[in-house]
This record gives sequence, structure tokens and C-alpha cells, in this order.
Amino acid sequence: MKILVTGGAGFIGSAVVRLAVARGHEVINLDALTYAACLDNVAEVAQAPNYTFVKADIRDRAALDKVFADHAPDAVMHLAAESHVDRSIDGPGDFIETNITGTYNMLEAARSFWMAQGKPDSFRFHHISTDEVFGSLGAEGQFTETTPYDPRSPYSASKAASDHLVRAWAETYGLPVVLTNCSNNYGPYHFPEKLVPVVILNALAGKPLPIYGAGDNVRDWLYVEDHADALLLVLAKGELNRSYNIGGENERTNLELVRTLCEILDRLRPADKPYADLIEFVTDRPGHDARYAIDPERIRTELGWRPSVTVEEGLEKTVQWYLDNEDWWRALQNRDGVGDRLGVKA
Repeated sequence: MKILVTGGAGFIGSAVVRLAVARGHEVINLDALTYAACLDNVAEVAQAPNYTFVKADIRDRAALDKVFADHAPDAVMHLAAESHVDRSIDGPGDFIETNITGTYNMLEAARSFWMAQGKPDSFRFHHISTDEVFGSLGAEGQFTETTPYDPRSPYSASKAASDHLVRAWAETYGLPVVLTNCSNNYGPYHFPEKLVPVVILNALAGKPLPIYGAGDNVRDWLYVEDHADALLLVLAKGELNRSYNIGGENERTNLELVRTLCEILDRLRPADKPYADLIEFVTDRPGHDARYAIDPERIRTELGWRPSVTVEEGLEKTVQWYLDNEDWWRALQNRDGVGDRLGVKA
């Protein structure tokens, strides 16, 4: 396929780009190169004959129309988004503009192109979203594709709105869409503002390892390369106008996750004392969701997909990647907000 990937220089988007190029798809990577994007994320495919990069912003409708006209994609994988909950607390406007208005622009540009092509049945608009749109779980239960939406942060509310827009364009205009909602991702090329890279890099620097509240918030952890594999499968074989929840089947509390990272670092890069001694409990995030958990039955039974690594295996691969790629993360240390505590203005 010829796939237009938005946000392809970001964390999850770059994993999709690298895998799609490796599998022989023609990939057009559209990215505005905002603070969390990095072209080094796709350096290994940058010279591939089936890869093209276009700098454009999904908030710019005219630029999107030009990309569709110039490249005539068979499918869209829409990953471009503002995604950091803490940043959404401090500055929700960027999330509204990018995640809602940007998705509207993508839908309209895709619809215009699709109609001009004669509404081909083979066209797909794949919208990639998050399990955070479903809200917060108690100690029991899991999110399914029919769980009512109950977003709790500006970030998750903006993603919920974008999900609703995609479904509305499918129902009203007949645009061929598929949707996916994923659990927390981790892995190589993760921008150093999220929990896993913050812990790894702080530990290596001998800095405190901040854990919000009591560290008992639970997440289902999904290795980013597994996620990319699932996304390409849904694009190719997912049922039209259907959503699929993608989970890692690896629930851990934040404290358990951080302790696991410390144990891995103790083995791979021993220090004078255990890295767990650096753990520091800090003021909790406003409105911090207690637990997320994905029920993956639909994607498992309909498409035969399951994650390939456990969280322990994936975390070890992730830590080793950061140890082996210091040049990559060093170059990002001075970017806006890196190393600062965000999301406390509320």
C-alpha cells in the first residue's frame, strides 16, 4: 500500500513508519516537527526508495490537500497528536487545536480526495487513539470497544472528541474508517518526558525517580513495536467502520514498573547503590486516573493478534536501547519542558 502516516517522526508514528517501510509499503511521513518529534527516529529508513518525508501541519488544511494531491495515498494512518497529559493540564489549547481541529482537517482532506477518486472501497482512514478516552477503572474490569467514553483530562477529552469525529464522518459521509485505542506504549525513541524514559535517564544521571502519589496507579504496558505491528494489521484486515482495542496484557502499578526498571539497570549498568534508592514520591497529577486495562479479545479473535513480548522483556530491550543510544537522547535534553515537572498549575 501507499500509506500516508501523520506524526511519523513521533514515538509511535516512527515505529509505524520504520515497520511499514521494512515491509515494502510506500510511506509518506507527514509531520510538523513540533517539540516531541525527531527525524532521527526514522533515520534508518530515510534513504529508502519507498519513503518520503513531508513537513506539514495537520492544522493547515491547504497543506493537507496538497499532500493528498501530490501523493494519492491508498490509506491514511492518523497518529499526529499532542499526547502528554501533564502538558494538557498546563496548556489545553494546543490539544484542542491539534487533536480536534487537526483531525477535522485530516478527515475533510481525506474525504475530498476520496470523493475525487470516485470513492474507492479500498481506501482506509485509520484513526489511532488511546484507552484514556474510557476514563478510569476500579480494581476490577477492563475496557472493551463498547465501554462508554468518560475522559478525565484535557488530553483524553480531545482524543475522545477526535474519535467521535471519525465515527461521524463514517456514518454521515461514508468515509471508510477503522479505529484503534491502545494502552500505554513504551520502547525505543520514547521522548524523555514520559514515565519510562524519565526513570531511565534520571537513574543514569543519579537524579530522583519521581513517582506520582503513592505509585499505585495501574497501566497496561504495550511495547511500541508490538503496537506498530497491530496497527498495520488492523489497517490491512480490520473490519470497516470497526474499532479495536490494542493492549499489552501487562498490567503493572507505576511503582512496580519503576522498581522493575531499577532492577534491570542494576544488572546492565551497576552503580554504587541500588537505583531504587533514588525513588521519590511527588505530588500527584490532578485528576490522575486510577487504572487502565484493555480487553484484547476482539483483535485476538478476529485478527489473531497478541503482543509478542512481556513487559519485563520489553523493558529490558528498552533500557538496553537507551544505554546504546546516548547520542539520541542527549540531543533532546534541552527541548522545551524536558526535565521539568509539568501538570501542576491546576
